[in-house]
Amino acid sequence: MISIQGLTKRFGAQTAVDHLTWEVPPGQIVGLLGPNGAGKTTTLKMVTGMLQPDEGTALICGVNISTHPMEAKRLLGFVPDSGAVYESLTGLEFLLMIGALYGIHEDEARPRIRQFLDFFELDEQTLTSKLLGAYSKGMRRKVVITAALLHNPKVVLLDEPLDGLDANAAVGFKALLETLAREGKTIVYSSHVLDVVERVCNRVAIMAQGKLLVEGSPQELQHQYGADTLEQLFTQLTGLSGLEARAESFAKNMLS
Repeated sequence: MISIQGLTKRFGAQTAVDHLTWEVPPGQIVGLLGPNGAGKTTTLKMVTGMLQPDEGTALICGVNISTHPMEAKRLLGFVPDSGAVYESLTGLEFLLMIGALYGIHEDEARPRIRQFLDFFELDEQTLTSKLLGAYSKGMRRKVVITAALLHNPKVVLLDEPLDGLDANAAVGFKALLETLAREGKTIVYSSHVLDVVERVCNRVAIMAQGKLLVEGSPQELQHQYGADTLEQLFTQLTGLSGLEARAESFAKNMLS
């Protein structure tokens, strides 16, 4: 469903993504992990066509995002970490606009929006009369998730999707992802919240310095590297081991 071959992106002298090769099969939720600056968000932006790679290719269901962007983007749903929206529109106006961009007529879009409205427990009065600029962070996140799923994409890319959601909405959204995966959709879930990734994802891919370090099920990788938890595996592979001891030492020195 996603095929990445030699994907590379440079910003001046800095190589953000370094000849990344990665295959993501259908029907799975794959966690994309890495420390800050690992290249996760840059990778997602290249896969969605928001950034052009300097080298390599990204295929969505066999469609090259660089050479056939419109065809590939019809297959994609993307929830960016920014949660950006058009603040001068109401929630409903924004979602109807997104539906129109995907060729969904308003008569068809409204019932779909209604389903998401009920699922996320969004107040209809707010959605129809309040500008997005006045929405809370959590409400914006719900609208952005709805926009990403409105056209029923085959591939869903999520960058910190739970950021801003309350506990009930987060639980419901995680259940929704599991259902979508069972229906054959491919979901890439980029997050720093390792315990959520461990509970939700079938597989994980860990990046550092623009390169893919490992990929596999959390249980397989933990066994292979002798780690008790995904967090321990992550710190071991990304060179961040000893953080707890360093934090304890820092706190003692700061308070002395």
